Amino acid sequence: MADIDDLFEELKQKRDELRVQMHLATKEARDEWEELEEKMEEFSDKAKEFADDAGLRETGEGLGKALGQLGREIKLGYGRIRDALTED
Repeated sequence: MADIDDLFEELKQKRDELRVQMHLATKEARDEWEELEEKMEEFSDKAKEFADDAGLRETGEGLGKALGQLGREIKLGYGRIRDALTED
């Protein structure tokens, strides 16, 4: 669970840093931001579910893998937005 917590905190920090700069973003970057915001909400909901189900071995493992994948997708998306902001 600590790995998921660490990933969630890292994603929140990246999101907060990017949120400040989003007014400078292109339309494509803003569209991706909106998609990532939905994924971040899903990640948050699943993280809470994971915490509730952590005692159930199979369910916890499946949710942990899904959270890891979702977190990586969000992280990559934030990286693309950051790169787009620094290109302009």
